[in-house]
Amino acid sequence: MRWQLGDGTTREAIEQGARLAAAVGVPAPVGRVLWARGYRETLSAQRFLEPRLDQLPDPFGLKGIEAAVARLQRALATGEKICVYGDYDVDGVTSTALLVSVLRRLGGSVDFYVPQRLVEGYGLNVQALEKLAARGTRLVVSADCGVTAVAEVDAAARLGLDVVVIDHHTASQDLPRAVAILNPHQPGCTFPGRELAAVGVAFHLLLALRKRLREQGWFSAARPEPNLREQLDLVALGTIADVVPLTGPNRVLVHFGLRELARGARAGVLALKSVAQLAGEVSAGDVGFRLGPRINAAGRLDDASVGVRLLLTEDLREARSLADQLDKANTERQELQARIAGEAIEMAAKLGTPEQRRCLVVSSPGWHAGVVGIVASRLVEKFHRPALVLAEDGTTAKGSGRSVEGFHLYDALARCGRFLTRFGGHKHAAGMQLPTSGIGEFADAIETEARAKLDPALLSPRLRIDAELQPADIGLRLAEQVRRLAPFGAGNPEPVFVCSELTASEVRLLPDKKGVGPGHLKLRLSERSGNIVAETDAAAFDAIGFSLGGMTLPIGARLDAAFQLAVDEWNGSARLQLKLKDLKA
Repeated sequence: MRWQLGDGTTREAIEQGARLAAAVGVPAPVGRVLWARGYRETLSAQRFLEPRLDQLPDPFGLKGIEAAVARLQRALATGEKICVYGDYDVDGVTSTALLVSVLRRLGGSVDFYVPQRLVEGYGLNVQALEKLAARGTRLVVSADCGVTAVAEVDAAARLGLDVVVIDHHTASQDLPRAVAILNPHQPGCTFPGRELAAVGVAFHLLLALRKRLREQGWFSAARPEPNLREQLDLVALGTIADVVPLTGPNRVLVHFGLRELARGARAGVLALKSVAQLAGEVSAGDVGFRLGPRINAAGRLDDASVGVRLLLTEDLREARSLADQLDKANTERQELQARIAGEAIEMAAKLGTPEQRRCLVVSSPGWHAGVVGIVASRLVEKFHRPALVLAEDGTTAKGSGRSVEGFHLYDALARCGRFLTRFGGHKHAAGMQLPTSGIGEFADAIETEARAKLDPALLSPRLRIDAELQPADIGLRLAEQVRRLAPFGAGNPEPVFVCSELTASEVRLLPDKKGVGPGHLKLRLSERSGNIVAETDAAAFDAIGFSLGGMTLPIGARLDAAFQLAVDEWNGSARLQLKLKDLKA
């Protein structure tokens, strides 16, 4: 793996980082990371370290917000039936639950609809809209879909349905003729929170609606004003799971949303944490790898609305039953995903080296459309190239893609649109549908795009180093201060440090529990001074390298270590541990 020294390793970063660290009261290495990530003034660094809800942008900066608020006000005032039409992924499910929960508290007559992934596919469809119109719905609010549904919104109008679109996927110039479109990516929108997930857009709509209702005198003792801060658990779930950058407004929303998740005041969240064996604090990683996948599993069930019902119920017994359904579906998904991922990796390997194939396209009639996105992510992790995984179903193939730095996946699909019957998404992830007979031509077309846009240097595994440390820098205080940079995720990865003054004074190999991997490397790393190993507690560190068991290291080996800093808490005490990312002799 090639180590790439980031901006935090330069002489300027060392000097400016020390200045910044002194100004905001953090250790110098944290100052270097802040400076390298663009927080170079005291105020911006302080705002990053200490998120506040008043840092959220004015929701009325969203294009279309006034029309959306006015239409919802009218529906609330006249008692019209509102239906929130959501997607089946975590962002769609949480957006739907958020809107339904708050609109009901505002006195609205609100229902929801989640399409079945394998039967109806993604987004609005005419048959579903006909059902909604027949049961008396007059306003449809889409959640995490709709910005490309030009024909469907026209059909809704003919059925007497008004549509407000809430979405965050890349928008074209040809927008649906909805009452309002809320999407930071639509042409002409200058809203500063461009990277919001759909649930973040929905939250800003509710902020604006609450403000207008307050001005109107809507609230009373009988109809109290809702505390939207309590809804941030849903916002955090959807934002993290949709892998949008955890910077700007997203950082603020997730920072406070994780606190709400830790509080567990929502019955559905409490049940979900229980089946995921989570208690107390919840990290972004817990959402991404333990809570989010279980909600996502709802798309594999016959009733795709289970996730929404879980997040809306106030009954603990019902919440546990629904969480158990999702947990079981998630286990089935993991087994299915493992099989498909194995087959997809084997196919992708046969496509050749990056010189032969820069964009991986694999397909099979035996694959489940509900897991192709996760499998695409696995291919990207293993092969470091854009990957598209297609599930063939007769004459139609449905798939999902994930990309790498330097390749805008949605734009590439747009340029290959002649081969696709439907597509949508954004820079890093997208979904598509096409005739099975056209897969080969499509694969060749997107390969041409990849060759034109992708720098070959971006197709090899790299480890980005945020800052270099001396052994004296490493300690529990630094690890605790690094945690102030969390939540970590897309756009704000956990910092990786390097230290080149270490010696392996103890070496142990721990087997992989599943018996399939190379095992883990457990080390005691000490500061080296010439040929003498220093054994003082201040200069000796416990380290764990997950899946690094294939490395052969003799005791006394001199090392350059790349690692993250962790605080291991046990029985009320805290100790430092280095999470090894790579080692070089």
